[in-house]
Parts: sequence; C-alpha cells; structure tokens
Amino acid sequence: MTKKKIEKDYNEKIKRLVKLDQFYYEKSNPIVEDSEYDRLKQEILKLERQYDYLKNKSSPSVSVGFRPSKNFTKVAHKVPMLSLANAFDQDDLINFEKKIMNFINQKEVVEIEYSAEPKIDGISASLIYKDGQFVTGLSRGDGKEGEDITENLKTIRDIPHKIALKDFPEEIDIRGEIFIQNDDFKKISNKFANPRNAASGSLRQKNPEETKKIPLKFIAYTYGYEKGMKISEQNEFLKKLKEWGFKVNPFNKTIKGIKNLMKNYYEIENKRGKLNFDIDGIVYKVNDFKLQKRLGNVANAPRWAVAHKFSANSGISIIENIEIQIGRTGALTPVAKIKPINIGGVVVSNATLHNEEEIIRKDIRIGDTVLIERAGDVIPHVISVDLKLRNEKSKKFSFPLNCPSCGSKTVKEYNYTTKKEDAVRRCSSEGFICEKISIEKIKHFVSKEALNIDGFGKKIVENFWKLKLIRLPQDIFKLDYAKIENLDGWGKLSVSNLKYSINLRKTISFDKFIFALGIRHIGLENAKLISKNLKSLKNFISLAKSKKFDDLINIDGIGETQINSIKSFFMNSTNLKVLNDLNELIFVKDAIPSKGGGILNNKTFMFTGKLEGISRAEAKSLIEENSGSIISNVSKKLNYLVIGEKPTKRKIDEAKKMKINILSQKEWLKMLNKTS
Repeated sequence: MTKKKIEKDYNEKIKRLVKLDQFYYEKSNPIVEDSEYDRLKQEILKLERQYDYLKNKSSPSVSVGFRPSKNFTKVAHKVPMLSLANAFDQDDLINFEKKIMNFINQKEVVEIEYSAEPKIDGISASLIYKDGQFVTGLSRGDGKEGEDITENLKTIRDIPHKIALKDFPEEIDIRGEIFIQNDDFKKISNKFANPRNAASGSLRQKNPEETKKIPLKFIAYTYGYEKGMKISEQNEFLKKLKEWGFKVNPFNKTIKGIKNLMKNYYEIENKRGKLNFDIDGIVYKVNDFKLQKRLGNVANAPRWAVAHKFSANSGISIIENIEIQIGRTGALTPVAKIKPINIGGVVVSNATLHNEEEIIRKDIRIGDTVLIERAGDVIPHVISVDLKLRNEKSKKFSFPLNCPSCGSKTVKEYNYTTKKEDAVRRCSSEGFICEKISIEKIKHFVSKEALNIDGFGKKIVENFWKLKLIRLPQDIFKLDYAKIENLDGWGKLSVSNLKYSINLRKTISFDKFIFALGIRHIGLENAKLISKNLKSLKNFISLAKSKKFDDLINIDGIGETQINSIKSFFMNSTNLKVLNDLNELIFVKDAIPSKGGGILNNKTFMFTGKLEGISRAEAKSLIEENSGSIISNVSKKLNYLVIGEKPTKRKIDEAKKMKINILSQKEWLKMLNKTS
C-alpha cells in the first residue's frame, strides 16, 4: 500500500468519523450503531500506529467527542476528559503492558496490578462537587469543553446532591456513565434506537422536566480534578465512591497478570447477554495512582488505561462491484460494493479492501460470496472468500495502472525503511493536476482540524467544484457570493452565514496553516514542531528561496521523510502559487513561544546511549515539562549532550569539538532536582 493510498484511506475515515460525531453529539441523532462507530475509530488508530506520519486533529488519538452544542453553555474541563486506547485480543494486552514497562524502563519482570471495570455503553458525564455540594454537571463535549447539563443531571436519582462525609474532598470532579437499564428501555423503545441513544437524547433536552421522565442511571468510575483527596489506588477510590453514596459497577475487580485479565474477560463476556445494562468491553486501569501519574498521557488517551472490546459482528454477502476511491495524497483505495446486509443492527453496503495486495492475497473477485466483519472498532472489511460458492461469472479485479481521475500513471513507492515497495498504489500527479486529489485537498483545507470553516463541508466543496467556483484553496476567499445566493438551496441568510464563517478563518495559527496545506507526511504534530522552530509564515516561505531544507533535521521528530515531502511541495509551482496567494488573503499568526519559567527554560538537550531506569519518552517528557526542548542533531543550537550506557562516540566527539556541555544521566537528573 503506497503512502498516498494510506493517507487517502485515513482521511476518508477521519471525515466519516467527524460526520458520525456531529450526528451523535451535536444533533443527538446517531446514524449508525455504536459498534460501527467503534470499528471506524479503531481502524483510524490502527493506521496511525502503522504509519507515524498520519496525524489529524479530528483523530480519536487527538480529539474526544464533538464540539459542545450551541443549546447549552460551554464550560472548560479543569482536567480534560480523555478517551481510551482499545485492545481486542491477548496480544494487544501484552503490547499495552510492554509499552508501560518500556516507558518506565522496567527491566525486571513485574506483575502490574489493574483495576478491571466493565465498560458501560452509555454517555460520559462529569459531576463537580465543592464543599460536598453538587454544583455543576458537564457532558464530555470535545474533551476540553463540555456542555453545562447540571439541571438535567440533577433529575437522576443516582447522583447525590449533597455529601456530608468528612473524608469527601474539598473539591472533586466525579466522572462516570449515564445509561438506561435494558428493562427500562423496553418501555420507551418506540422513541429511541437503543439505550445509549435514549440516554444521549434525554440529557440534551432543554427542559429538565422532560429528562426527568426518562429512567436514567449513573455509575461512577473515576475523577478528574481533585483537591484534598487522600487515596492512592483505583480500587480504594471505587470503595470510597460507594461510601460517598455513588453507585459503582458490581463486576469491578482488581487483577494481576494478562492471563487473569483474559480469564475475567471471557467470564464477563459470557454474562454480557444476561446483564440488565449494555457493556461493550472491559477497561483496565493501572491501579496505583502514583504510577498512573508517572505514565501520564499520550495525545488524548492515558498510557495507563486501555479498553478491551468484546468480539466482532460479521455477516455473509456478495461483492457486486469494486470501486476505486482517490484520497488527498493520491492513494487509490479499493472499496467493495456489496449486497446490503444487516450486521449488528446496521445495514452495510460497503466494505474496504485496503489495497491491491490485499485483493491479490485473498483472491477477492467481483461476484464472490464473502465474509464481512465489523470488528474491533474498524469499518466493515472483507475477511475471506467462500471459494466453494465461487461461480463462473466471478471476475478478477485489475487494479488501475493509470489514475481513474486524471489518467496519470499510478505508482508504488519504494520504502527505504522496509526495503520494499509500499502496498498502496498512488496517482503520480503533483500539485492540483488530479481532480479527485484537488477536491480532497480542499476538503482537508476547510476541515475541522485545519481552517475549521463552519458550514463548509464535504458536499459544499464537491458542489462548488462542479460549478467551477473553486479550484484551489485560495478560491475560498474569493467566492462569488452573489452567484451562490442564486443557487438551489441557498439564500441570503445561508450565504451570509457562509461568508461570516470564511471571514472568521482569515486569521489562523501558523501550525494549523502548515497542516491545512496538506503536505504529505506533515500531520498536525509535525506541523506544530515546524511552526515552533520556524516561528512565522515568512520564514516558511523563505525555505523555497534559501533551499535550506536540511536545517529542519535539527527539529526533534522531523526526519528525512518529512523533509523530502516539504522539498517536493516547494518544487511544485502550483503549490507555491497557493502559498503566496494565501499569504496575501489571510493572516497567519506567528507561533506562540512556549511558556518559559521552568528550570530548563531555553535549554536544548540531546540523548545518546541507553538511559537507566527511565525511557527516552519519559526523559523527553520531563525536559518539555520543565520548559526545555529536544533536538535530534549535534549542532551549535545544542546546549547539553546527555550520555547514557553505550553512547555514540561520534556524537560525543562532535560535541567536544563544538564545546557543548556533556552530562552524565546523574548530572542531568540533578538539574531536574531528581536523584538517579
């Protein structure tokens, strides 16, 4: 699979996820079953794990939920409400534990103690208590901001309004799940698709009296911000929750060892159908709060917790056709158009075939009878072909050697890391030559994670393209609004709203601007790294003139792959025109300097050799937490070279020549006021 194909596949999945989030969180009208949403989310995360250049602000690895509804007041969470990484089998759990061990650089075999808590399929809520009084209730929202649904939450009997116990913290944010029991749902099933939808819709009622009519329940399982809590372990916290008057899951357990986690998993899964509430997996949390704090978070998920999802749904169907979709990076993705089937309550008519190699490996043909699976948070995909049912009319699919959109040659790029051709085949056109790629680039440009132009969605981009209103990103800021007003479905108000949304985004941060350009291999995180280093759009544009692309290698996290992509971008005349025109039409804010004040403020570090008792990831995290920064090459910009076990001699020699400070790990830890 080539990179263009991968990125196209990835971005299409992200767009689908954003759409599902909008219907679920903003409109309270889910259009797919939870299992389908979960599968889509997992496929995105799986792609990100496989290809580190895939980044997107709307990814479940970065964002949580959807922006809060306009119907409720927005309130910022003091501590973000994070999502969880997922596991689907024993190997995933083994890898989860390995990552923990690697992060803390634990050499000895140690059995970590976990709190295993069945994951109720409901709606997350945050309850803020001050001096024992329930004062504010928030929805998850986008993880950073939630909706103030206090009055609706007060109608739920499971939520205490006042807690007078002495050991209750001075202030705490109790978090848990709102849900409806299955027997209660039967009484109102004519109004909602499933119990979770019922809970979601009820909490988003403007009138609390309407919410009160729905038999909502609340189970508590964690906390966010706290002040004055003296508890050291998760299982102890769960016990306290019961003492304080909250309900907790009756199937919570404290467990050591992956084998024991799996045993408990199968026991709970077998009980699943007999429970009076829906569960979709088990959440495992490192039981020790100190270890949780040390492990911290990655993007929008904690390193110390994972959700072990239950088994997949599958079904049998017939492939009626295979179509090619083309993504922003030119990746060609084959999609099977199947005879519609119902899998887990959802009608499925499309299934991804991933790439050309997948089709060949599984010998998938048009007309074949196939097993379709909606497993582990991924979109439907073809598992296997039933060769016994193959008939004479089945046709082999020939992957196009020329782009179906522009006719350019399709290529499989050579991967210098794997020493193999990529599996993805891509359109070889550059810039905005290919129509399908251009449309996807513009969709990316206006997307939530990029310019975030409200109301300028996928269908509008496609429609404006057909009408030749847009061809390049800068055309968005030169639209003929008078012409748009006369189009079907448009009027003065809708045009006015669109114009307002576009004008609102004429000012954008430097990192989002870089990301919006859609440069291959430059995801949101890489865009942040580049913006932090280059500081301004002026410096970014000057790269084309100075051609000092290799200077970017000093940015920790930016490698040759990213640098080559930036070079290719600047070599294309259309890309340069896009860049220069946008510079004239919008204002790109300079990168905001990171907050200083830490003990390593304005100091740069580089590591060589293996560190003792701490991983590179944790070491980097400690430096950044203390206002320092990491660079990846020995240069004049480097202040300190920290050496561990078996360091690279060349790096030490270069540092000595440049008179750069060389520290042992012990000396570096002293700078942090930490002992080795």
